[in-house]
Amino acid sequence: MPAGVAETDPERLARIALTRVFGPEHQRVAVEVGRRGAARVWAELRAAHPGVDPLRDLDAASRVGARLLCPQDSEWPIELDALDRLRDEGDGSAVGAPLCLWVRGPGDLREIASRAVAVVGCRAATSYGLHLAGEIAFAMAEQGWAVVSGAAFGIDAAAHRGALAATGSTVAVLAGGVDVPYPAAHVELLAEIARTGAVVSEVPPGTPPFRRRFLTRNRLIAALCRGTVLVEAGLRSGALNTVAHARRLGRQVMAIPGPVTSATSVGCHRLLRDHREQTVLVTGAEDIAEEIAAMGRFAARPPTAVEPRDELSAMVRDLLDAMPSRAAVGVSVLARRTGLRPEEVLAMLGPLAVEGLVESVPDGYRLTPLGRAPSNARSRSRRG
Repeated sequence: MPAGVAETDPERLARIALTRVFGPEHQRVAVEVGRRGAARVWAELRAAHPGVDPLRDLDAASRVGARLLCPQDSEWPIELDALDRLRDEGDGSAVGAPLCLWVRGPGDLREIASRAVAVVGCRAATSYGLHLAGEIAFAMAEQGWAVVSGAAFGIDAAAHRGALAATGSTVAVLAGGVDVPYPAAHVELLAEIARTGAVVSEVPPGTPPFRRRFLTRNRLIAALCRGTVLVEAGLRSGALNTVAHARRLGRQVMAIPGPVTSATSVGCHRLLRDHREQTVLVTGAEDIAEEIAAMGRFAARPPTAVEPRDELSAMVRDLLDAMPSRAAVGVSVLARRTGLRPEEVLAMLGPLAVEGLVESVPDGYRLTPLGRAPSNARSRSRRG
């Protein structure tokens, strides 16, 4: 919406003011806004908050090149509306959709959210986790997916940098204002994200990132995306909170496995074990795309080597399996073991000898080294 309209629309100004006063944690205010409209709610509360000036927030946003988004705007990501439909489980998880958003950067949030994946994880990541996060984000960006994360140290930053390296779109959702770089060491990273993608927050400019806001902003990361990938996470990692939001929203949850001895992968492994019906083990971008892309998309699988037995019928493979691995065996014994008539066994042994899978010896027939090689079909059945 043009700035001139935004500055005179009472409903939009009221949303800014209510966000400044209450923040996203006060869900009762959002419920009242949904029932009666922001302008009426703010009109009743305005006298108690004389220092709140939404025009000042708009001016601060303008100075850093940020814009205001409200639910009626064409750029508003409709995926966020699902947050208002979550059932309150008494644990604070049902914080609904934001009253408004502040966006710094050229990325169109509605367009981005239609093809976005969240890549999250712990701050104290290992080189294994950092490498995978960057590699996954790079590959997903190359395939046209936007990568969403929280701009924190560790996995978040690696994911953003991976997408940027592929000249792809990436979105950083902050717990503070879009003009408050956090962590401060990522000021350049956030500036680069804002040049090509989007830096997003639901709190007004200048708002510091209070600790509780990291948990409430995690719901936005999950809601903006088709799925969330957990790369590395300790048992109490905040990234597990993002995954919990994704699970409640019915979005696809994916986890990267790590070494069983690594403390930074305990959260991933626990997720795969305790929520196995809702969590998919993935190892790369192809697996992830298979889970969140349109139906009918399947990850490429490496070709399986063809073994000598693979082209044989099941009956012939059963005959070979009935033969001892080293000793010779007679036709009558093979007939009993397979339930075939002796003439049927002989009819099959002749071609097998020509193929070099068996050989005739004085005591009967025995497998050659080539015939002892298992088939891929047999190997797969054993794994199953």
